[in-house]
Amino acid sequence: MGESRVFHLKTPLSDEDVEKLRVGDIVYVSGIMVTARDEAHKKILEILESGGKLPIDLKGLVLYHCGPVVRKRPDGTWEVVAAGPTTSMRMESVEAEFIAKTGVKMIVGKGGMGDKTAEAMKKYKAVYAVFTGGAGALAADRIKRVVNVYWLEELGIPEAVWVFEVEEFGPLVVTIDTTGRNYYAEKMMEVKRNAEKIKEELASKPLP
Repeated sequence: MGESRVFHLKTPLSDEDVEKLRVGDIVYVSGIMVTARDEAHKKILEILESGGKLPIDLKGLVLYHCGPVVRKRPDGTWEVVAAGPTTSMRMESVEAEFIAKTGVKMIVGKGGMGDKTAEAMKKYKAVYAVFTGGAGALAADRIKRVVNVYWLEELGIPEAVWVFEVEEFGPLVVTIDTTGRNYYAEKMMEVKRNAEKIKEELASKPLP
């Protein structure tokens, strides 16, 4: 990816904040981060499509593909025990529409996303960044408090929309930027080209 630059950003993020980011940059985020997985994406898009209003304005915020592990304290507040990332490709079919309709500026998850999402990020000025898988406890340590939770009874803990206040959440590595560059897609193409090259070389060699 080349030499990484490091950025410390605060929500709400502006177009200018994300436009300066490039694939390979490392980001630490402070402010509001909202979780959403499959069911939450579906719920949010249904509300917006029907002309309804969301309980939280997502414009300029960071969306985290995450189903946190939480427990309730005796005083009724929530403690986040672990908050590792969910595989982002699960949301690929709806993410472009989600970006267009909500105005989120950064999506965090694991495993990368596809061309449709990359195109939407180029059009609407947003980026995708990966957080280390298996570092759920580290993520939880960066979450200062649970600001709110929506649709908990309807969707359950992992699928509910959790609103976190985070401080220096990261390191997040940018893998899709606002130019539409998609690191994982590039790597997949490279693997495919190398496989085809090996196949051609083997086909051209005479059998012993």
